[in-house]
Amino acid sequence: MNYGTTRRVAIAAALAAALGTAWAEQPGHRMTMAKDLKWADVPSLPPGAKAAVIEGPMNEAVPFTVRLRLPANFVIPAHTHPAAERVTVLSGTFYMGMGEKFEAAKANMALGVGDVMIMVPGQQHFAMTKEETVLQIHGHGPWAVNYVNPADDPRKKQ
Repeated sequence: MNYGTTRRVAIAAALAAALGTAWAEQPGHRMTMAKDLKWADVPSLPPGAKAAVIEGPMNEAVPFTVRLRLPANFVIPAHTHPAAERVTVLSGTFYMGMGEKFEAAKANMALGVGDVMIMVPGQQHFAMTKEETVLQIHGHGPWAVNYVNPADDPRKKQ
């Protein structure tokens, strides 16, 4: 190895060590294992949806990360969010559509494993699944589900 290469390797190693130490010492640093997630019903979605909060809460002005597990043939009626919605598909396929009411034929944006969707606040959209689908949603709250048609809101049916 020549002097230039040795020097670059030493600088890279020192930088990696410094960044690794700074990252590991951040307050609140934690790791969450998928097997340890606690799944619960989601009152703001139709029955059958389960969520596991990794970081949150979603209704406060803080960062959040949530996993969402939706069963096969699940429908989410038209709704909006007060904050940006960032969704990554972890398994299955998530079908999205735009508009003020659910129309299966218009849920033609199919997002597969690894695909990402970013929706702006206030955008009317709806979704469905054909198979069990797991999503990861993250962003900065406060975040909520606001149904276009209040009659679609499962919280009002309880």
